[in-house]
Amino acid sequence: MRVIIIGASSLGMHLTRTMIRQGNEVVLIEKDEEVARELAEELDCTVINAEGTHPDILEKAGMDSTDAVVACTNHDQDNILIGLIAQEAGVERVIVKTDDMKFMEIAKKLGISSPINPPRISSTIISDALRGIDTIELSNLIRADVRVISFRTGEQHAGKRIFEVQFPENTECIGLYRNNDFILARENPRLEEGDELLIITRSGHIDRIYEKLRET
Repeated sequence: MRVIIIGASSLGMHLTRTMIRQGNEVVLIEKDEEVARELAEELDCTVINAEGTHPDILEKAGMDSTDAVVACTNHDQDNILIGLIAQEAGVERVIVKTDDMKFMEIAKKLGISSPINPPRISSTIISDALRGIDTIELSNLIRADVRVISFRTGEQHAGKRIFEVQFPENTECIGLYRNNDFILARENPRLEEGDELLIITRSGHIDRIYEKLRET
């Protein structure tokens, strides 16, 4: 996989090192000249010292041939802008970090497929721990080649019942998020445009699932 990561924040650095260890091709864009120089000497990846919100910089980084773009600077507005540029360029996987929930909602309304909010995730786990609940991290629960993926429905899916959607073998839809609500698949809801389906499958089926869902 080829990934462009924008921003040497703590999340950006952890992700960069993880992706390199996994054997992926990583391009890291960092606007701070000194930080970029140090990282270029330390990391086994391409480091570009530039402002990641500039379309020409993203083009220079090879956005047209990348599998994913991850915007994780410390500025939510910049991350959303980068996400929009990547989406417009046709990048399949666009992940945007937002620390403010208001920007999280804005990112969703703008159609960014994978906005994440680390503070919300962390606060939920801490809140559960304070109440004596042992929250299981998904990364510890999912093993072997099993994957949990999400897919945002389009206009062509609106009105269909969730059980009408055909999935490959060894694949199940767990449920869906609609705005701030979660609906279990067993309730067989009618789909609406913009619903986020949560699907559990094997890694070998992922590309086929996305292709089939985009067609139907």
